[in-house]
Amino acid sequence: MNQQDIKQKVLDVLDHHKVGSLATVQKGKPHSRYMTFFHDGLTIYTPTSKETHKAEEIENNPNVHILLGYDCEGFGDAYVEVAGKAKINNSAELKDKIWSSKLERWFDGKDDPNLVILEIEPEDIRLMNAGEKTPVSLEL
Repeated sequence: MNQQDIKQKVLDVLDHHKVGSLATVQKGKPHSRYMTFFHDGLTIYTPTSKETHKAEEIENNPNVHILLGYDCEGFGDAYVEVAGKAKINNSAELKDKIWSSKLERWFDGKDDPNLVILEIEPEDIRLMNAGEKTPVSLEL
């Protein structure tokens, strides 16, 4: 599989799967939780509250890991592993872009002062279970 094909398959997974696992580092150990993800190209975003442990963990150590794409259909489900650096983004434009009424469960609208967006810049992306020749890494 060439790099363009790998990138397209990675983008397909990102397009079709919005819930996955985000791991941060807490006291030197992984700390995982399910999150809702959005993307623009290969940059991945997830909304959270600035009052959460993950926001504090990212300020202390920006290294994160994401698993996204598993369909629970069995051993052949394609998914991606993304290792990257996260930062907190307070951009009103980005909040407008990803805001959904589904977020009203946690926030009082897109202008809620606790709403922040975690922006993850990938450093390594691996495509898993997408055929006999996987896993494969996307060159970034």
